[in-house]
Amino acid sequence: MSAHFLRFGPIVLLALSAIAGCGSGHSSSHPDKETPVGRTFVSTEVDGAPIPGGGPLTLTFTADRVTADAGCNKHSGMVTLDDHKLRVSGLASTLMACPGDREGADEWLSGLLNADPGWHLDDARLTLTGNDGRTVVTMLDKKVAQPDRPLRGSPWTVTGLITPDAQIRSRTIDEAQPTLTIAEDGAVSGKAGCNRLTGKADMSDNTVTFHVATTKMMCSPEVMEVERSVLRALDGKTTATVDAEVLTLRNDNGNGLTLRAS
Repeated sequence: MSAHFLRFGPIVLLALSAIAGCGSGHSSSHPDKETPVGRTFVSTEVDGAPIPGGGPLTLTFTADRVTADAGCNKHSGMVTLDDHKLRVSGLASTLMACPGDREGADEWLSGLLNADPGWHLDDARLTLTGNDGRTVVTMLDKKVAQPDRPLRGSPWTVTGLITPDAQIRSRTIDEAQPTLTIAEDGAVSGKAGCNRLTGKADMSDNTVTFHVATTKMMCSPEVMEVERSVLRALDGKTTATVDAEVLTLRNDNGNGLTLRAS
C-alpha cells in the first residue's frame, strides 16, 4: 500500500487470512431444489441470543464452501450439508476491527457455525436451528429480501476505496462521505470528498465511462487524499456491479470504489 494512505487515520485492510486445511467427506456439490448451494441468504429473524449490532447474518453457498458475515468480518470455510446439518471446517476470516455493539458479531457467528446447526430449506426461506433448540435463525434468499438497487437514480455513498493492492476503509472516508448519483439521462452529481462533483456518464451494460469535474475548494490533507482516490476511480471507464444495496466500481486503471445506496 502506498504511503499516502497512512494519513487517512485508522485504516482497515480487508486481507483474507489463509484457509487452513480442507474439509473431508462428501459434500452437496450440485445445486438443486433441496439445497441452498448457489444462493445467498440474509437473516430476517433470530429467536434466541440476538446478533450483536443487529447483523444481519448473510450466508453464501457455493459447491463446497460457505461465506458468512454477521455485520463485522467475513468468514469462509469448507462446508458439507449432509443429513440436513451445516458442518463447517477450516473457517478463516478477514481482519477488520468492529467498534461498538458489532464487536461481538464474530463470536456469535462462530458459535453458530461451529455448532453444526440443522438447516431446512422451503423455497426462498432457509431456517437454521442450533443444537440446543433455543437458537433459530430465519433467512430469506437475498434476491427476495434485498433486490438489487437501480444504478441510475439511486444516491450512493462511498464506504471504501479499492487500490491495485488492497481494499481500504477509514474513519476519514466515513466522515467525508463522498457521494455519487447518476441520473436517468446520465448526468453525474455528488461530492468527491471535499468538492462538489458534476459531469456525465456513458453507460453500456455494466460498463460506465465517467467524465467528471469538481469545484476547487481545499480541505484537510486527509480529506483531500480521499478525494484524489475517488477521482482516480472515476477517471474514465469502469465496470459497475450492483449487489442488493452495494455498488462496486472498478476502473481499468486498477482503482475503484465500494458504495452503499442511501
